[in-house]
Amino acid sequence: MAAVTFKGVTRRFPGASKNAVDALDLKIADGEFLVLVGPSGCGKSTTLRMLAGLDPVDEGEIFVGDQNVTDTAPENRDIAMVFQNYALYPHMTVANNMGFGLRTRKTPKAEIEARVREVAKMLDLEDLLDRQPSDLSGGQRQRVAMGRAIVRRPQVFLMDEPLSNLDAKLRVQTRAQITSLQRELGTTTVYVTHDQTEAMTMGHRIAVLNDGQLQQLGTPRELYDHPANEFVGRFIGSPAMSVWTAEVRNGALQFGDASVPLPAGHADGPVRAGVRPEDFRIVAADEPGIDFTVEILEELGSVAYLYGKAQLGGSGEAPTEVVVRRTGRDHPERGASVRIGVDPERVHLFDTETGNRVSPAV
Repeated sequence: MAAVTFKGVTRRFPGASKNAVDALDLKIADGEFLVLVGPSGCGKSTTLRMLAGLDPVDEGEIFVGDQNVTDTAPENRDIAMVFQNYALYPHMTVANNMGFGLRTRKTPKAEIEARVREVAKMLDLEDLLDRQPSDLSGGQRQRVAMGRAIVRRPQVFLMDEPLSNLDAKLRVQTRAQITSLQRELGTTTVYVTHDQTEAMTMGHRIAVLNDGQLQQLGTPRELYDHPANEFVGRFIGSPAMSVWTAEVRNGALQFGDASVPLPAGHADGPVRAGVRPEDFRIVAADEPGIDFTVEILEELGSVAYLYGKAQLGGSGEAPTEVVVRRTGRDHPERGASVRIGVDPERVHLFDTETGNRVSPAV
């Protein structure tokens, strides 16, 4: 096992107007489970492929432990990768698929068999070792692909959207299994996904990428409660944060026709304000707030989401898409008009030009 370090790593594709990955600096600790997340085309898979040696590095260096692997062949990096499409050999049994990497390294047959059986037991594949991939379900194939990586005992695991081909129930089950296995094995793991639920529930830390640049690196809670910029604030969280252009006057956020006192230290001026669904609340008619009409109601048992538009930024601004999260089972019906307020401690403020988080001046 080993730490992984990216030092100013850049990848550019011929003819592209901007770098796919741009001067990436990133340190992944030994034994850490790091998730790379971001929208399509943000550079997360390219980052993984450069670490695996499948894509070249145009500038910068990559280290695995103390070894500079920037120009090292993939087979010599002591890294195992789990792909989105499983990449199993259809003509081989489960046992032979799992042991393939060991055979190419001339590992003794007895040791291969012992390691395969050990990992098969870990992944509940013992009864499937003599089957072909075509006889397996999607979830079983994914476990075989994981087993093939684990059996090698590499320094680093790389996983490129390994759950995207599974149905919702299997994704939840396999997600928990991968997290448990990583904790048990303690192997440094870099996991790429576009699914923020996977990112928030699996990673020790999350690296958010956009347009090839690292936007923020932190724990799931840090990214959720203290997004570094508007992009991270909007991207992390489902349903997404509602964001609008607002004004701070005399230390208070102008919220529609109301005024919400902010924690001390915020400078006056225009801002981009963001509120997560759970931080809106339905208030009485005489309390500070704005009127909101429920256009869509999503009931999920003990939780409901109310969707609609509201004039959050005052009369001069366009209505903002708003999502209000409600717990319990007593919710306004579709078409109902309610008044909503915000928790001033939970309002996120971003600079109107840079998009960066605005912190109190004191």
